[in-house]
Amino acid sequence: MLRSLTAVVVVIQVIAGWMGDRVGGKWLFGGGIAACAALTLLTPPAAYLHVVTVIVLRILEGAFEGFMLPATHALLSRWTPAAQSTRCVTMVFSGQEFGIVVGILLAGVLSDHDSAGGWPSVFYVFGTVGCVWSVAWCLLGYSSPSTHPRISTSERDHLVAAVGTRAADSADKPRTPWRKVLTSRPLWACCVAKFAHNWGYHTILEGLPMFYYDVLGFNMTKNGLLASLPFLLGCFMLVVAGQLADWLRAPAGKLSTTAVRKIFLSCGLILPSVFLIMSGFFGCNRTLVVFTMIMAISCAQFAWSCVTVNSLDLSVIHAATLLGITNTSATLASIAAPNVIGALTYNRSTRAQWRKVFYITAAVEWFGTIVYLLFGSGEPQDWQDDTESL
Repeated sequence: MLRSLTAVVVVIQVIAGWMGDRVGGKWLFGGGIAACAALTLLTPPAAYLHVVTVIVLRILEGAFEGFMLPATHALLSRWTPAAQSTRCVTMVFSGQEFGIVVGILLAGVLSDHDSAGGWPSVFYVFGTVGCVWSVAWCLLGYSSPSTHPRISTSERDHLVAAVGTRAADSADKPRTPWRKVLTSRPLWACCVAKFAHNWGYHTILEGLPMFYYDVLGFNMTKNGLLASLPFLLGCFMLVVAGQLADWLRAPAGKLSTTAVRKIFLSCGLILPSVFLIMSGFFGCNRTLVVFTMIMAISCAQFAWSCVTVNSLDLSVIHAATLLGITNTSATLASIAAPNVIGALTYNRSTRAQWRKVFYITAAVEWFGTIVYLLFGSGEPQDWQDDTESL
C-alpha cells in the first residue's frame, strides 16, 4: 500500500505542477485544501466504521495534498518579482511552520479535555477551519495580476513588468520542453538537495517526540510543548533567512543568486547535521539536548531559501512543474526517513540507536550538499523559453 501511495503522490505532483503552469494556482490550491478539510471532517466517523475506511481517507488526502505545493509556485511565479522571490516564498512557507506549532499544541489540548470532545474534536476543529478558509480563498484569491478585478492598473502594470509578461499572464500556456527539463543537471541537483533537506526535516518532525519521550523521559505534556519550540523559532528564522538571501543577491548586492543558494543550502544542511550528532552525546543533560534540537531546526530553515525557491530561479514560466518534480524527491524522503527511524528504534529506542539515526541523517545531508555545490545553479536555464514539447 505504501508503494502504491508513493507512486500516486509522485505522479500527482508532476501533473499538478504541469496543470498549475497552464491554468494557474487558484483552484488547484484552494480545491486541494477544501478537499483535505472535508476529508478531515469525515475522519472520526470513518474511524468508528473500520480502519480500512481511515486508510482510504488518508490516501485521498495525500492525493489532494499533491496539488497544493505545485499550485503554490504557480501562484508565486505570477505574483512575485524575481528580486523578491526568496522573501516571498519563505514568508508564505513560514505559515506552514507556524501551522505545525499550532497543530501540535492545539491537538494536545483538545485531545486531553473530554469537555472539548476528545480526540475527534481535533479533526472537527481543523477541518472546519480549512473549509472556512477555502470559502474565503475562492472569493478573494486570484491566479495572476491580470485576472484580479480589484487591484489598480498601476499595481497590475508594475507586477507584469517586474514578473514578466509570460509569467504574469495565466492565459499564456507554454509547452513544456520535457526532454531538456528532465536532463537538466541543476534541476536534478535541486532534487537531491530537497531530498536531503526533507530527510533531516522529517527526522526531527517525526522523531523528536519519540526521542524526547523514550530517551529524555519527558511526559506527554512537556513533550508537546518542547517538540513545538524548534518549529516556533524556525518560523521566525525562515522569514529572516529569506530577507537576508534577497538582500545579498539584490541588484546592488554582493553575491550572485547561485552563490547565495549554495551558501544557504550548505548552512541549512551541514549545521543541522552537526547539532543532531551533538545531541546524541549530551547524555541526560536535557537542557543541552533540547537546545541542540532547537538549533538544528532553526539552522535547517536556511535551506528553504534554496530548495523551495530554486525552481523559480531555473524557470519562472515552468516553476510549478519544476516544483512538482523536486517535491517528488522530497516526498520520497518524508516516507523513507520515518521508516529508517522505525527500523532502528522499534525494538530498542535507546540513545545508542538514536545516534545511528542521526549519523544516517547527517550522511544524507552532507551528500545533498556536495551534489548541489557541484551541479546546482540559481540562474535561469536556456530551455525556459523553449516551446518544444519533447
